Amino acid sequence: MSAVELHFTLEKETKNSIRYKEVPEEGKAPILGSIYVQKWYAGTSKHISITIEKKD
Repeated sequence: MSAVELHFTLEKETKNSIRYKEVPEEGKAPILGSIYVQKWYAGTSKHISITIEKKD
């Protein structure tokens, strides 16, 4: 199992959600790209982090 923490920054607000764009590590490709988070949870956050884990 390997876990990685991904960092995202505000990209765009829609009616009910906020789109965040992944900020990949230098020299690496994005893993998720863009994600949508519901406004009721995201609030006014400009940056978020997500940890994902591969289970083989």
